[in-house]
Amino acid sequence: MPELPEVETVRRGLEPVMENATIRAVHLGRPDLRFPFPPRFAKRLTGRRITGLGRRAKYLIVHLDDGMALIAHMGMSGSFRIENGDRAKTPGEFHYPRSKDIAHDHVRFDLERGGNEKASVVFNDPRRFGFMLFAEPGQLDSHPLLAGLGTEPTGNALDGKLLSGLLNGRQAPLKAALMDQRVIAGLGNIYVCEALWRAGLSPRRRAGSITGTPGKSTQRADRLAEAIRTVIAAAIAAGGSSLRDYMRADGSLGYFQHSFDVYDREGEPCHRKGCHGTVKRIVQSGRSTFYCPACQH
Repeated sequence: MPELPEVETVRRGLEPVMENATIRAVHLGRPDLRFPFPPRFAKRLTGRRITGLGRRAKYLIVHLDDGMALIAHMGMSGSFRIENGDRAKTPGEFHYPRSKDIAHDHVRFDLERGGNEKASVVFNDPRRFGFMLFAEPGQLDSHPLLAGLGTEPTGNALDGKLLSGLLNGRQAPLKAALMDQRVIAGLGNIYVCEALWRAGLSPRRRAGSITGTPGKSTQRADRLAEAIRTVIAAAIAAGGSSLRDYMRADGSLGYFQHSFDVYDREGEPCHRKGCHGTVKRIVQSGRSTFYCPACQH
């Protein structure tokens, strides 16, 4: 499933085409994806102008001129394809190319900008685990999908002091706590593994063990907060992890996977300078965790 950097890459790829465009028509290939489309889905969107394209955690947010917002999730295999005349491109980074089978084209937005610039954005999803739902005007932040989400890991708000407070007293393993979307929004398996390696912290250690006096930070919390921000920023700059089904808006493949230090490197030498350890894989909460036991404590 795409993680935050992949979704942000898709958002940036779609933004030049969708922002300030008017939705002239919406075509649905089926009545549902993971969930049924909201009632009058196409009718409520037709004629609306897109005022902005945002992201919250792993959700794309399409802001409309009547105050309504469209919340979209790509699921495991979803991708957006931009069609402009006889040209088509798919925003995002995928290790294996996304589906181009039109049988899986489930939603098409026909757009117009400036009266004569026309394009279509198509959502293709073979597994149909993606979805699109509405947030009514003034209710985006309180929407059940978004209301409980934690801090975004893309800005300076995530620092050691904040992280220490969020993890204080938690008995769960550090990796499990970081993947709790109520703590930090949008972090997934890949980038948690990478951030813990950069911070030199074991995924097994108790989450509360890196915290200190309430209201204050610790060296471990500072290192981890910095590692999270850095790894997310690097992945966004590279266009995402490029794993499995994820694809960029322009259809090109990603490159951050070539920078992985531990993820999917079981049995290989640790990349840390001076470390002679070997990357190990364990299973935590049903997910593979990759780390170096020699330098992550």
